Amino acid sequence: MAISELQIALIGAGAAAVALVWGYNAWQDRQHRKTADRIFKGGQGDALLDGQQAAGADVPPADDARREPGERQEPHITDDALDLAETTGDASTAELAAADALPAEPAPAPQPLLPAEYADNVADCVLHLVAADSLPAPAVWAMQKAWAEELSKPLQWLAKNDADGAWQRVDANDTGRYSEWAVALQLVDRRGPVSDGELARFFDGVQQVATQTSAALELPPRGELVMRAGSLDEFCAGVDIQFVLHVVEASGGVFAGTKLRGVAEAAGLVLEADGVFRARDEAGGEMFTVANLGAERLDADSIKSLATHGLTLSLDVPRVADGEQALDRMLATARQLAAALGGVLVDAQRAPLADAMIEAIRARTAELQQRMRDGGIVPGSTRALRLFS
Repeated sequence: MAISELQIALIGAGAAAVALVWGYNAWQDRQHRKTADRIFKGGQGDALLDGQQAAGADVPPADDARREPGERQEPHITDDALDLAETTGDASTAELAAADALPAEPAPAPQPLLPAEYADNVADCVLHLVAADSLPAPAVWAMQKAWAEELSKPLQWLAKNDADGAWQRVDANDTGRYSEWAVALQLVDRRGPVSDGELARFFDGVQQVATQTSAALELPPRGELVMRAGSLDEFCAGVDIQFVLHVVEASGGVFAGTKLRGVAEAAGLVLEADGVFRARDEAGGEMFTVANLGAERLDADSIKSLATHGLTLSLDVPRVADGEQALDRMLATARQLAAALGGVLVDAQRAPLADAMIEAIRARTAELQQRMRDGGIVPGSTRALRLFS
């Protein structure tokens, strides 16, 4: 059968369309390969694989500024990149924006100026002053006294002993002379982060001391410190949990204070100056406290005539070195107190403490303390005790 001119034209048009589609696909494939080369140029690692190898940490996304200096931040696709991809309908746009957002490797962490027992580069802002001649401690203390008393966060003055090069705390009674000084302002405690205004007052005060003594002083960017303090406070708030249990008289009666003290001391508790019994570990660290359920303190005199409806046992998770061990000992002590005093063990809502609740508390304690370690704050450490004070 003869092929008409119209059929020949249609066949030609179809072949041209096929060739055009093939050519477009080949061009698009080359474009995608170029995009991939740009994204992964330089041996960029896989974010998911790197995350598995890092530490297995369950650190909240908002914790970036709370990482230890020098810790690597994993790459991520930003919200702006995703928004741009949705607007253009081009997935490679998000990939390119994500590639641009990849953070550079941070510089190595600087060596801390001061020993950890005095200050650290996570919990504190440390300013360093160096004078040409040694400065008398009483004079420096007098210069800073007025503005230092206005600050709400703990402040420490330290000086390097010229004889042995060791740092030491300086207070109102110090009579020495030192040429190298440091002043540390704590950035966060349980009242919240340091404010920009308070940090400005701190900077101005130290600058005045430096000017009056002709000491060299370098001030860090204040805005960065305010952001760092806010992020650190947010992280601390996320792990700041205290578990509370009660031992109450089974029939609604009262416990006699004289009997209470004997039972508590038999359980290894010590009545301390703040009016609570406290259990400590072998290193002297706090494990948990036992306080009066009412408002009256348990001091050595009042406990003799005390009649209380119950006791409160409290475990402060961030301030305890081994949370699970402390919880086990607290539960054992609570049961011992309940048995000896004729009481029952209940939770914060006065409901009997079930085994499921105990296991949930134990799991939560372990989880929170692991998050602290992953965030660079070891539970019960000097850093933790200062941040959670």
